[in-house]
Amino acid sequence: MRILFMGTPDFAVPSLEALLGAGHTVCGVFTQPDKPKNRGMKLQPTPVKECALSHGIPVFQPVKLRDGTALEQIRALAPELIVVAAYGRILPQDILDCPPKGCINVHSSLLPRYRGAAPINWAILNGDGETGVTIMHMAAALDAGDIIAQASAPIGPDETAPELTARLAELGGALLAETVARIEAGTAERIPQEEEQATLAPMLGKELSPLDFSRSAQALHDQVRGLIPWPAATARVGGVRCKIFATAAERGSGGPGTVLEAGKNGILIACGGDTALRILELQPDGGKRMRAADYLRGHPVEAGSVL
Repeated sequence: MRILFMGTPDFAVPSLEALLGAGHTVCGVFTQPDKPKNRGMKLQPTPVKECALSHGIPVFQPVKLRDGTALEQIRALAPELIVVAAYGRILPQDILDCPPKGCINVHSSLLPRYRGAAPINWAILNGDGETGVTIMHMAAALDAGDIIAQASAPIGPDETAPELTARLAELGGALLAETVARIEAGTAERIPQEEEQATLAPMLGKELSPLDFSRSAQALHDQVRGLIPWPAATARVGGVRCKIFATAAERGSGGPGTVLEAGKNGILIACGGDTALRILELQPDGGKRMRAADYLRGHPVEAGSVL
């Protein structure tokens, strides 16, 4: 089929590659505008743009979607189907109505659970053992369109958001190729979502970062995994605010926030419910990410102290 693809981050690249691998004609790619990064603030192309250009696909980076310019470009490309994967923009109704076979989206959760901007993070933050990807028809409401296909995947007990994102990206690409083949053959299903089962996955913010040691160690371990790479879980360790990047949940007893152990095996901190969180990797403000044992050499933390 003749397909217009819309996507921006690394998550979307396997979906674009899956369409190309299946022999479809990707007539164009819409992606977010280049953004300045790093110290030099040099404009960096999005991962999807880099992939598209490597395949000689025309790239469009509109700042606005509602001024009519993007619609004219889409009509000129004349796609039969629009495929969206983590584009990061809401499509207006006139664009949704443009292609004859509609617009479909690769969403990184098992809808209707986790509609919104951060479904992978919230699945980990909430301690879920399973998630997946959904291919859905796009509607005006947020992630509320009919489901075409789903595939589930377990969440590893120590898996971080970036690791899970990479796995779901590959799963989404494979499912997309199968789904587009069914759409082309006219055999794709449309299953309405159960609205009463819908949950939201709002954007992440720094208010989610501070670790509260009165919670269980498992809840804090999930918080650490779910907030990587941004905004990252935080705690004051040795008087210094640190981002926490690797932990382990254990048994332990003591007042919440009490340091039970600090040494070559990291920093063990008492949490709620007779549990303890072992900090294994951290990054002090203004410093580099490092093993907790290495951090302790310059920032001693005494057993019995309270964070």
